[in-house]
Amino acid sequence: MNTNIDQDEKGANVKFPPPLVFIGAILLGYAMDYLLPLKIGDTIVIMIAGLMMVLIALIVIVLAILTFRRANTSVEPWRPTSAIITGGVFGISRNPIYLAFCWATIGIGLILNSWWVVLGFIPAAALITVFVIVREEAYLEDKFAEEYRRYRSRVRRWL
Repeated sequence: MNTNIDQDEKGANVKFPPPLVFIGAILLGYAMDYLLPLKIGDTIVIMIAGLMMVLIALIVIVLAILTFRRANTSVEPWRPTSAIITGGVFGISRNPIYLAFCWATIGIGLILNSWWVVLGFIPAAALITVFVIVREEAYLEDKFAEEYRRYRSRVRRWL
């Protein structure tokens, strides 16, 4: 049995859907805000800024997913990938979807007027880096070797 084929069937071998980390951060921040409120300031400007961040995040996520589809490869990190995607939003960040989830978390925190939710993106991004991105990068380097190393040298992990 070829272990490379077995490994590739699992993709980056990520054990959970990454959006759950950000959803958990938002819910935990909201609960913390209930127990120990840390309000930002209840103004229309803050709410509009939050809405804009969420909108931009959604646009980036949609653009990234469309790029995956055009490349005919999977967006789910637990499935194999057939190509390195380097164009579009992936030319700015190697992880535009996770970056967009950070922006969405901050935006939701602004909308909810909660520093707890806003700051929740920090541990969420750390968890995603350690338990998802590091695995994805190892998988892509193993599978695509020099092609991935060249991409990694040109484009930052986050921004």
